[in-house]
Amino acid sequence: MESKKPLLFTFWVIAIILGVVLYKQFDFENLKFEKPVLAILYFIVFAFSVYYLVKNSKKRSDK
Repeated sequence: MESKKPLLFTFWVIAIILGVVLYKQFDFENLKFEKPVLAILYFIVFAFSVYYLVKNSKKRSDK
């Protein structure tokens, strides 16, 4: 159980960094990303890390 804490921290850091990067890359005037292919990759990893965090928080609340 104790080994999951560093993993959770890692996913929090990944989610925060990728969220900021996606926000900075988005051009609000043209409603486009500067680098669309890279933004897709960032979004996939961001979505996975948020999914993992939500899934893990549900397990903790059940205990």
